[in-house]
Amino acid sequence: MAQPKGTVVLAYSGGLDTSCILVWLKEQGYDVIAYLANIGQKEDFEAARKKALALGAKKVYIEDISREFVEEFIWPAVQANALYEDRYLLGTALARPCIARKLVEITQREGAQYVAHGATGKGNDQVRFELTCYALCPNIKVVAPWRLPEFYQRFPGRRELMDYAKKHGIPVPVTPQTPWSMDENLMHISYEAGILENPKVIDHGRQAGVAATGLRASRVPVKVTNAGDGATRRSALELFVYLNDIAGKHGVGRIDIVENRFVGMKSRGIYETPAGTILYHAHLDIEAFTMDREVRKIKQGLALKFSELVYNGFWHSPECEFLRQCIGRSQEAVVGTVRLSVFKGQVYVLGRESPRSLYNEELVSMNVQGDYEPADATGFININSLRSAGSRRDPSQGGEKAPS
Repeated sequence: MAQPKGTVVLAYSGGLDTSCILVWLKEQGYDVIAYLANIGQKEDFEAARKKALALGAKKVYIEDISREFVEEFIWPAVQANALYEDRYLLGTALARPCIARKLVEITQREGAQYVAHGATGKGNDQVRFELTCYALCPNIKVVAPWRLPEFYQRFPGRRELMDYAKKHGIPVPVTPQTPWSMDENLMHISYEAGILENPKVIDHGRQAGVAATGLRASRVPVKVTNAGDGATRRSALELFVYLNDIAGKHGVGRIDIVENRFVGMKSRGIYETPAGTILYHAHLDIEAFTMDREVRKIKQGLALKFSELVYNGFWHSPECEFLRQCIGRSQEAVVGTVRLSVFKGQVYVLGRESPRSLYNEELVSMNVQGDYEPADATGFININSLRSAGSRRDPSQGGEKAPS
């Protein structure tokens, strides 16, 4: 029997990997406390609790962090219009620091020496979990079984894990033929690995319908109203769940991409982000309506860096905290209502209004001159043409225009 090593708090999901890891950690001499985060996934949490206890966990924490996930992690991403590599809305990347923050809190509460997780040695999640843990508790010790030779050499594939589970009486609702792995939270569902590692394999999505909604935003969404039945949702968690339901039924937010992992390899992922997609389009529209052009250009650059930092696991870094403050400051005038519809997987903006709008209908009208003098445009064009015209002149030809 292994020598006692102290207490470890395991980020537990109830699936094959973390169930086997729980038993393996006990074999190594650890006392295991299991922590399962309720972050909006469809899960039988009581069954997971009983399973962890049956496998030998001395205590089980099931923490509902859904509301803080929406208000403290998703909303800043909505404010930023955060997209990684132009397409990924960062559902998993936003969830990991939220989960890991509570993991550290429980570890400190219990006086434990270690934390453990089931993230693989090839993925981004190991980085996201551990950077959060070290940022919030620099002296914490991490046990990452999938990076330990004695673990990954013993379990080179799913079949070996299944054999281990069978030997130790670990109930798992999967078989070696499972076609892919799935991760779900309130923001999205992701599918990867298995047959999806072949980028040519076609995954068939759900059929889409149509719906319409109005979204009222004040820095972050504060109300959503269904234009069809008048139903209104106001609290952050309630409106996000509602938008997930509406948009999910109509196939909104499903993408199939190849992305660049932080650890240096390309991977394929299929993501379903229904509410996040609606909010992205609604916020982008009202922001363009209310924000100064030059401020918005700067903010777009900040959003690009913010998305990269979040994807790579640096949520709790000084630079990411600084960016969140800057982006939050940019949102003071981003207030208004956006009306939109969803149809066959697409989001269509139908109209918008705002008390802070910078849109001047009279100034832009083709039917009214307003305070704009068309003759002034001649000088504007001439001045702006100087640089382009100058770059085309050939000094060797006496300043004449160079031939095309």
